[in-house]
Amino acid sequence: MSQMMDKSTETPDEDRVSISSNDRTPANVTKMGRMESFRNSVRRAVEKSPLSPVAKGLKVTAEAKSDGNQKGSPHPQTPSSPSPSAGTPVTSPLKNMGYEDTPARKSSSLPRSMTDPNMLKFFRGDKNYSSLPFFHKKKKEKRRKNSNQEELAAVSEGILEENNVKTEEEEEEEVDGEEIEETYALAELPHTPLSVMQINKLIENEVLEEAHLNLLALRQEFQQEQEQCGEDSMELAKKEKDLSLLYGELRNKINSLVRDSNSLPNRNKELLVYVSRIIQEEEKRAKDPGGLPGSWMEAWREAVLEGVQAKLKSVHLEQKEKNASWLAVHLGLLGKAIVEDLESVRRHLRWSYPPSFRVFSTYVDSYHKAVGQHLKTVEQQVMELKDLYALLDWIINRYKSERIMGSVSLQPDMKDESTDLQLEENFLKRLKNKYCCRVKADVRSTLDRIITFENEDVWRERRSPDKDDDFLDSPFHMDIWTKVKSFATNSRKIDAELEQKAVCSCLEELKDFPGRFEAEFRRHCSALKPQPLWTEYQITYINSFTSLLQHMEGYRDSCPDQVEKFGREVNGLMDWLIGGLEDHYKEDVKPYLRRMMTRKWLTVDEDFEQLYRRTELLSQHCALMRPPHVQKFARELHYYVVKEYIGQLMKNNYSCKNRKHEKAAGKIRRQWDKLVELFENMKSEQDWLHHVGDELSDIIGQKNKADIKKHLQPLVEHYPDFSKKHLIAVLTFRGLLRGSEHRLILQRLAELKKKPGVAAGDKKQVLFNDMQVTVNTDCLSNLPFSCFNFLLPDN
Repeated sequence: MSQMMDKSTETPDEDRVSISSNDRTPANVTKMGRMESFRNSVRRAVEKSPLSPVAKGLKVTAEAKSDGNQKGSPHPQTPSSPSPSAGTPVTSPLKNMGYEDTPARKSSSLPRSMTDPNMLKFFRGDKNYSSLPFFHKKKKEKRRKNSNQEELAAVSEGILEENNVKTEEEEEEEVDGEEIEETYALAELPHTPLSVMQINKLIENEVLEEAHLNLLALRQEFQQEQEQCGEDSMELAKKEKDLSLLYGELRNKINSLVRDSNSLPNRNKELLVYVSRIIQEEEKRAKDPGGLPGSWMEAWREAVLEGVQAKLKSVHLEQKEKNASWLAVHLGLLGKAIVEDLESVRRHLRWSYPPSFRVFSTYVDSYHKAVGQHLKTVEQQVMELKDLYALLDWIINRYKSERIMGSVSLQPDMKDESTDLQLEENFLKRLKNKYCCRVKADVRSTLDRIITFENEDVWRERRSPDKDDDFLDSPFHMDIWTKVKSFATNSRKIDAELEQKAVCSCLEELKDFPGRFEAEFRRHCSALKPQPLWTEYQITYINSFTSLLQHMEGYRDSCPDQVEKFGREVNGLMDWLIGGLEDHYKEDVKPYLRRMMTRKWLTVDEDFEQLYRRTELLSQHCALMRPPHVQKFARELHYYVVKEYIGQLMKNNYSCKNRKHEKAAGKIRRQWDKLVELFENMKSEQDWLHHVGDELSDIIGQKNKADIKKHLQPLVEHYPDFSKKHLIAVLTFRGLLRGSEHRLILQRLAELKKKPGVAAGDKKQVLFNDMQVTVNTDCLSNLPFSCFNFLLPDN
């Protein structure tokens, strides 16, 4: 600093601005001295850090560091210069700032520095510097209590540190007294502006107020010359280019300061006051020639946005390969940075601007836009389901919550502000679709693991299924339901739309699961068919898929199409599983049923006992099957056994003779009672099948042929499809092949079929029509030869 002062003392008198001489300095000498003083002040500002805002506001001194003894004293405050007018004489800018020449003071140059609070008078009009935002009431009170400059600086620093722990009442009180007024008075413009290089140097060294005044003066010269010379002057074109370059540099410097303003608030606090006034002045002169195209206010907003973007970019983002929670950590740090930045804007930064700048609102809007852009970049790296969920939750819920934009520390200023992110069109829709695709992939992975587990731990190991509430069960349906339910519950926390889309995605993936499971079960378990274990597996999966479908029915209101399609697939699997049980049973009992109503059957019970034992075993397995399929299976099984057992009577395999029909009728009744009891235990709903065995036994067991006619009506009433051919087959089994009684019995059946109300039973209950009737050709041998004459060629 001493070297700089030495240099200033070596400068010729005409290049200084003296505060000791009362002589009037020529205008050109005044201008040169003022500029040299500013260059010296700029050098000092670069070489040495500025004092704190409070210390700088206490007094303005010019110290002669060469001798290290003399100190300046504070000067009284005077009103600022009025706006320039035509014909106003040019005077020393130091006098404009309120300095008077004092004989008692040693002659020395007084450069104006960017840290000199009196420079604010260029824009403050008749407001003195103590009304600036960084001189609030509490600092003035502390200033009166301390006389030592170093103690004041220390106290001021303490006050700044205490700002972070003030109560909300103190903050509100402080805020109310710091607002910059909207109106201002522009200082007198220099009669002769500095050179382009000098102005550019001032801009580079952030002496913005002086640079702008000279720019305005240069612009004024340009406008006057333009009016005099027109548009064709080469000198005028050069000056216009110089103006454009200087204004461009000024705007770039302002943008740079604004971008960094919230990162270095103490450094830029004073400069931002000048920045705001420059922007206001340029907005007023926007239509005047010589200015820069484009809105200065809009450029300021863009600079704010760029600063916010840089702030977000600086938030730590760890590589996902190194930390599985990389996104959650980044989003947490992102929210913290946003809140801290907006807190700084609310408490400090916005008071460097007039109210019309709407600083807090501008920063909030910039964050909405910048965060949306930042998340678009982050989203490209997000692939895992948990990260997609975290990102959606942060965007839809957390950003608006009290953790970030709804933070108590930002109130009440956020009360009238929007909390919605400015996202790219369809960004949120695309993100939700990406999330749902990952949901489908996760569900498919779960289903693949289920099939693999069943194959490796159950089918391959021939492991018996587990039981749940006395039903065979595989727990995979609970695993699937839990997975879908968790997606629904978690997605609902984000929003209802995502819940619906996530559940539908799960059901779409589930739709193919029954078919895939069936194919794997066929491939791995076909060799188990002869074993009881295969039956247990089928019943187990009937139960499990039944439970799974019941779980998914709960989502029918939100995803009706998907539930309907999944239900059809499950029902198709049920039909295959139940059909497999039926087919296996039919193949198993087929040889025993075939020997019913034969000569051997009449004398030996072995075939029926085998039929009964296998039916009883299947009945025991059915007891382990869950409703409603157990009832369906019992119905099908009951009908099949009745149809096949009674159907043997229609095949004319045997005809009772010598009163053996009574023995046959008794055996049919006893076996029928056992079958009825068995199917009642299976809870079969086919009660209408119980009558047929007893009613046919009555017909077959009648001693007197004529009494058969009396027992036909109950059979016809219960089974309207019982016809003449069926009656002939029953009479043939009884041993009644022909004769008058045979004809009378058939005639009686015809009368009953025609009688109103007798054969009016449920037409849907079909039994005999499903039975195959074999024509008895033995009766042809008893006919006379004359009956066959019509078959001869001549006839």
